[in-house]
Amino acid sequence: MKKHMKRILCLVSSMNTGGAETFLMKVYRELDKTKYQMDFCVNTSDNFYENEIKQLGGKIFVVPMKSKHPIKSFLTLKKIVRTEKYNYVMRVNEHSLATLDLMAAKLGGANNLIMRSSNASSGNKLSVFLHKVFKFMPNKIPNIKLAPSIKAAEYTFGKGTVENEETKILHNGLDIKMYTFNEAVRHQLRQDMNIDDKFVIGHVGRFSEQKNHKFLINVFYEIHKKNSNAILLLIGKGELETDIKKQVETLGLTDAVRFLGIQSNVNELLNVMDVFLFPSFFEGMPNTVIEAQTNGLPCVISSEITQEVEVTDLVIRKSLGNPQEWADLIISLYNERKNIDRTIYSNKMKQKGYDIKDCVNNFEKWVFKRG
Repeated sequence: MKKHMKRILCLVSSMNTGGAETFLMKVYRELDKTKYQMDFCVNTSDNFYENEIKQLGGKIFVVPMKSKHPIKSFLTLKKIVRTEKYNYVMRVNEHSLATLDLMAAKLGGANNLIMRSSNASSGNKLSVFLHKVFKFMPNKIPNIKLAPSIKAAEYTFGKGTVENEETKILHNGLDIKMYTFNEAVRHQLRQDMNIDDKFVIGHVGRFSEQKNHKFLINVFYEIHKKNSNAILLLIGKGELETDIKKQVETLGLTDAVRFLGIQSNVNELLNVMDVFLFPSFFEGMPNTVIEAQTNGLPCVISSEITQEVEVTDLVIRKSLGNPQEWADLIISLYNERKNIDRTIYSNKMKQKGYDIKDCVNNFEKWVFKRG
């Protein structure tokens, strides 16, 4: 390792395929590794990206979960920072109490404490309560503040930090070329999956309360009643997957819903879809909707998600409520836009600043500007 290389330790619950983790990996792949090294500290020993992290020269540490072992977690993190001599530590934040990890890093000797907001809500009532009680902490402890959207920035750091530009908006960038629509890939994958003539609706997301899969399945049920040629592709894993499979079976949709699990080729699978469905209860700035737009894929999403995600005219936001209304909208959208040129949208996303190279340039400038 070069003597003057700047090393950053990223604190995140896991390095699986969630939006925050995937974004970190996109940044890590593009970082100038002659100058910077990114390591990771997680709470689980089973991590999708672990092998790639190590292949890129990074380290991955495991510390106990704060919710189960708060003192041990704090002290272990402090020791890692001190032993490894990290001067840059970044916490990907779900709620304000996560700032405690940066306190441990500071006591371990880190001077540059970065917090990146990842959501515009904290989900369950306890998390919301804890976020409100400790909301002062994200403003007091980190000296570098990042967020994927204005809504996420205001939720985590407060409106004032956006107005005075103390919080920097770091887009969820991506490899534009990798996500550009490809007709040949679409044709081949549809043949391989035996869905060549199907109306394909897709969703990418962890099976959790936040992602609102129960409502999603109810919407698809209404779609399937009107168009029996429709199928639903669900990409992801999570604690509610078994419950959702039972719901699918109860509604008689087993043959029309495919659970694909975690996939490493989401960029290719987007090509086979006709409409992207994303009815989350809350999001900071969803990676997957950015990826879908880059692919030229029409998206119907919850109005609870920030309007900032409407980077192109492909996105329609709709309030959560009547699944039948969602179904009618999705079918109408499919009929209106099935012949659009999907290849033009990758350039539109690049012009809007979502190229990963631009994002990494900003990341290096904002995070490593301090000595």
